[in-house]
Amino acid sequence: MSKSSTLRTEILLDGLKFPEGPRWKDGKLWFSDMEDHKVLTVDMDGKVEVILERSSRVSGLGWTPDDKLLVVSMEDRKLLRLDNDGVKEVADLSDHATFYLNEIVVDKKGRAYIGNFGFDYFNNATFVPAELILVFPDGSFKIVAENMAFPNGTVITPDDNTLITGETFAARLTAFDINVDGSLNNRRVWANLKSLAPDGICLDEEGGIWVAAPGRHRVARVLEGGKITHRIKVETDAYACMLGGKNNTTLFIATSAHTRDQGRIEYVEVEVPKAGLP
Repeated sequence: MSKSSTLRTEILLDGLKFPEGPRWKDGKLWFSDMEDHKVLTVDMDGKVEVILERSSRVSGLGWTPDDKLLVVSMEDRKLLRLDNDGVKEVADLSDHATFYLNEIVVDKKGRAYIGNFGFDYFNNATFVPAELILVFPDGSFKIVAENMAFPNGTVITPDDNTLITGETFAARLTAFDINVDGSLNNRRVWANLKSLAPDGICLDEEGGIWVAAPGRHRVARVLEGGKITHRIKVETDAYACMLGGKNNTTLFIATSAHTRDQGRIEYVEVEVPKAGLP
């Protein structure tokens, strides 16, 4: 792969408020416009479809084994499912998540790992550690990791044995072994990112993780141990990324300038295809 710092993104879609949680599925990029309270899709021709509209912020997306869309409802701390007859509540985590829910990764069995902010980041509250909560398909749930510094973007390796999450306020990627029952153990630092605060992440076939780094105007590709192999600059700030496209080598980047209608979906071609989940 050539040095990604020389690559330039193209704009697929603009005029968004705050795009988050991109996922590639069925020839389209699915994502949440968090501040516009919508879940949308866009294809490579720029055709947009609104899938769901809510009255409050939405974020992470995933799918059940029978292909039903799962959506994180942030402020009321609920996991929702879009069925043929409308939106259904899967789990209410309001008594267990310390603050607003955010990102999600759904495994092959339909179990959803959901992180949260831990504290009212939007109003500059004092830092409080957060939990990673596992929600089962029947709506039951349990806390599988505690004392985390905002578990944000999360991936599962292709062998289904390892979960890696970005701890935004600790500037690191943290890995766990996944037990048969979905619980986690063997917590360890996968990569110390030093000056990069990870937000959304995605995994490639060589074990590299693309990391969106708000505040640094870039995404970076990181190897286990912390070596940064590639950087791609963006004009504003990158909050999430996802590999997809025809050959799973299109890196989609959700960016925003924190001003109204300045959110974008940008993209660039890289060489190593997507792997694992999401």
